Amino acid sequence: MKDLEQALELGVSQQKRFNATQPKVWLRNECVRVGLAETLCTYVMMVFGLGSVAQVVTGQGAFGEYLSINLGFGLGVAMGVHVGGKVSGAHMNAAVSFTMCMFGRLGWKMLPLYIFAQLLGSFLAAGTIYGVYYDAIHEYCGGNLTVTGELATAGIFATYPAPYLSLMGGFIDQVLGTALLLLCLMALSDQRNKPAAAGTEPIAVGLLVLLIGISMGRNSGYAINPTRDIAPRLFTAVAGWGMDVFRGYYC
Repeated sequence: MKDLEQALELGVSQQKRFNATQPKVWLRNECVRVGLAETLCTYVMMVFGLGSVAQVVTGQGAFGEYLSINLGFGLGVAMGVHVGGKVSGAHMNAAVSFTMCMFGRLGWKMLPLYIFAQLLGSFLAAGTIYGVYYDAIHEYCGGNLTVTGELATAGIFATYPAPYLSLMGGFIDQVLGTALLLLCLMALSDQRNKPAAAGTEPIAVGLLVLLIGISMGRNSGYAINPTRDIAPRLFTAVAGWGMDVFRGYYC
């Protein structure tokens, strides 16, 4: 009997210590938690991705090349999934969020929240990279912020079509790239087929983005993500590049 009482007391004591160390959930509103998580994971992805572009462009080839950009975005996506995957699903892409709604994996009422969070995260990431690389950008272009030309820098933040690309060609390029992204994402999460092994989902998604980049990036930079492109483009429009960001081409 005495042993039983001691065991019960020990159990209660351990339970108290366990409860004392449990993290407190200070954000009980689901929309707030999801919105912040989606903003943060999108921000992380974009900081690494845009940062890799800025390093390649301003370094003029001395600090990386096109493959560096592919790796930067691929690994950035993987880190973004780690940051917000368990809270918001880490869509980081309006096309992904829309597809999740179509398949009933996300409520339509949550779609505006996801899109807003992705736009905010991308916009903040563009501002961050502009601040981090401010001196490098201005040293590279001599303070002349342009969309086209040999010293164009707008391409650091948003994607632009190559000069040879027609409107229809650009449409097909982006639709196909986005469709392949969504098809493979759905396959990676399909438990009835051949999903990514548990715990490997972030790196699998990152490798998928890397694959699209190294196979379909020539025409228009494989944006395959409306919110990834729109928000940084808006940032450059107000940061000094002007309205040319909405009609420029690569040179």
